[in-house]
Amino acid sequence: MAKVLIVYGSTTGNTEIVAEQVTNILKDKGNEVTMKNVVDATVAELGNEYDLTVLGASTWGDDDIEFQEDFAPFYEDLDKAELKDKKVALFGCGDSSYEYFCGAVDLLEEKMDTLGGEIVGVPLRIDGDPEDSSSDIDDWAAEIGAGI
Repeated sequence: MAKVLIVYGSTTGNTEIVAEQVTNILKDKGNEVTMKNVVDATVAELGNEYDLTVLGASTWGDDDIEFQEDFAPFYEDLDKAELKDKKVALFGCGDSSYEYFCGAVDLLEEKMDTLGGEIVGVPLRIDGDPEDSSSDIDDWAAEIGAGI
C-alpha cells in the first residue's frame, strides 16, 4: 500500500472537489491517502514519508499567472521542499477564456523540474466545473495511482 499526500488550494471549491475525487479513487485502489488544504500543510511534509505527493492549485489573474491566495505563500516556500527524486503529480482548475489557462499548473511543473521532482503522468487541467470532467479526473487518478 502506497502513502499519498494531496495538498490543494481552493477558493471557489472546484479544486477541493477534484482533490476529494482523486482521494477517493486512490483510496479505492488500496492507498493510504492524506488530503490537506494548503493552509493546513507545510512544505516540509512534501515527499517526506510519502510515495506520491499530489499538488492542486487553481489559477487566477488576467494579466499575470496568480495562484489561489492561500496557495501563493506555499508556492513561495516550495524551494525548501525535499522533492528530489520524489514522485509528484499536479492538477489545477481554471477557465480557458483567460490568457493563462491553468497557468498555476505550468508554474508548479517548472518548480518540480527545478527541485528534481519526478512528475507522474501528465498534469491534469480542469476547465470550469469539475463535475463536467468527472471521468477525466477518474482516469487521471487511476493513471497516477498506477505510477506509484
